[in-house]
Amino acid sequence: MEINPLDAIEATESAPKAAKLSWLNPAVAITVALLATFMGICKVKDDNIVQAMQQAQADKVDHWAFFQARNIREEIAKSTLVQLRLQALTVPEQHQAAYQAQISVYESLAKDQAQKKEELKVLAEKDQTTYDALNFHDDQFDLSDALIAIAISLLAVASLTQLGWLYALSLVPSAFGVLMGLSGLAGWRIHPDALIRLLS
Repeated sequence: MEINPLDAIEATESAPKAAKLSWLNPAVAITVALLATFMGICKVKDDNIVQAMQQAQADKVDHWAFFQARNIREEIAKSTLVQLRLQALTVPEQHQAAYQAQISVYESLAKDQAQKKEELKVLAEKDQTTYDALNFHDDQFDLSDALIAIAISLLAVASLTQLGWLYALSLVPSAFGVLMGLSGLAGWRIHPDALIRLLS
């Protein structure tokens, strides 16, 4: 068996490089494990937020539907009230009391429906406010997921290519992804509006 001296030289030259980057694969593995764990925690919170958003949206639709129903009832009561008042002008004196009693009933009904309609409007607007507040945090978690996914992709390439600078580069989206995830978990008001609008 012949030994090629060039092979020995190449092996000797590549040995320091391999030893120098021996930290890379363990660092990538630990970083990916930490990011995946953090993503899992954020996913649980984000799913709960999405469920709350769906509930707020359903409540808003229900309240606006009831608002419209109350509005229709109010309009019908007002229309009936107008008819009763006009008819009261033409009926004999002995029937006036009955007409006045019905007029009072429909005045009270119209007033009641108007009041309940305004209460429903306030509830529907509150539902929209709740939805917007939840959506703010949902955006934070979405951005966190995207940034951490980019970081994990860069980490995979860094591990394959054994490029230390690529590992360092992957820490940038990792840091921003963790920041956005922590913002969603802790309720911080960090929200890159321009980026969110671009991705929406």
